[in-house]
Parts: sequence; C-alpha cells; structure tokens
Amino acid sequence: QIYLMESGGGFVQSGGSLRLSCAASGRVENTYAMAWFVQAPGKEREFVAALKYTGGMTYYATSAQGRFTISLDKAKTTLYLEMSNLRPGGTAVYYCATRNTIGPDAAPDYIYWGQGTQVTVSE
Repeated sequence: QIYLMESGGGFVQSGGSLRLSCAASGRVENTYAMAWFVQAPGKEREFVAALKYTGGMTYYATSAQGRFTISLDKAKTTLYLEMSNLRPGGTAVYYCATRNTIGPDAAPDYIYWGQGTQVTVSE
C-alpha cells in the first residue's frame, strides 16, 4: 500500500506559475511510475505528466509540453510538478498517483491516489 499527499495548490492568475508536491510513503519500492492528473468539475480525470520511478524517462500530455515539468526527489520520496503559463478555467484538482505496470498513461492504470490539491486559475 502506498500513501500519497499532495500540496502546493492555490490561487494564481492566468499565465502564472505554481509548484505542486506529492509526498509518498509506504511500499513505494513497488512503483513503476508516478504521475500527475487533473480533474475539473464535471469532467473526467486527465493525464498531465508521468515519470519512471527508477529514472530515465518522463512523459507529458500534449497540453503540458513546454509548460510543465515533472520531477522526483527520491531521497524525500516526493514528486513535484512545476507549472507555468497556467491557463484560465476556474478551479481544478491535481492528483498524484502511482502504478506498477507498463502501459498507456490513463487514470484506470494507476492504483494509488492522493486526495488532490486544488488549483484555481483566474482570468
């Protein structure tokens, strides 16, 4: 079992930046990849970015390329998402998740999830 706790969300103006954190604990050694997803009210949870836990590979949704950066501090067992040039759209929740399989970066493939951290981007 893996426990995840996101933090760093808040209010930001359009075009601004935020840095999200995800502290992981438990059997993290079984993790193949860690990822960030975002979910707006009334919409499905969407993939944002992922990385291989052992390092060497990162993956981004097309909309995140060039704007977001995913990274992992293994010593702290903490995943980060640096976001820049944020677009307006009200409030959305960013979730941290882990998987132990190889495959498409879709929400159903991820087993453990945090409670999310809320991000609001104003016009």
